[in-house]
This record gives sequence, C-alpha cells and structure tokens, in this order.
Amino acid sequence: MYSHEERIRAVKLYIKLGGRRGAPLRKLGYTTKNSLKAWYREYEREQNLQIGCSRVPSKYSAEQKQRAVQHYLDHDQCIASTLRALGYPALAA
Repeated sequence: MYSHEERIRAVKLYIKLGGRRGAPLRKLGYTTKNSLKAWYREYEREQNLQIGCSRVPSKYSAEQKQRAVQHYLDHDQCIASTLRALGYPALAA
C-alpha cells in the first residue's frame, strides 16, 4: 500500500508529464498503470486523494467462514462438495 504523499506525488508527476503513464512509473519505481489511472480519476473528481484505504465489507460472516472451514476439514477436504453442501457459488473454472 502506498502512502497518501506517494500517491499524490505520482498523480502530480503524471499531470506534469502530460498524462504519460510510463515516465512516472519508471521515475518513481512503484505502482502500476491501472493504479495510477484510478488515482488520477479520483484526484480529478475530488481534487485530492483519500487518506488511507477503505475495505470492502466481507461477503460472508465470521460464523459462515468458520462453518465452511469445519465442513471442509470434516468431509474429505473437498472444496467443491463444501460449496455445494453450504449453498455457496461454485468456483470459477
């Protein structure tokens, strides 16, 4: 994770260099082009970047996770059968 100052510095360099992503990435030595693009869009919209990060709330409760782990351990350690038994979506192929 990058600090607020590092992200601001990357965005300002991106703006200074006319929207070229390669140069800021090489010069600063961190982030990816997609991160830089997202930071720039946020900076344009808000005139600043969010301090810290916000996590997406977990899809499953701690109890549901514990039940899934217990089922997995008790029933031949098969992910597919655990998902079916608990009614969770199947793994993507």
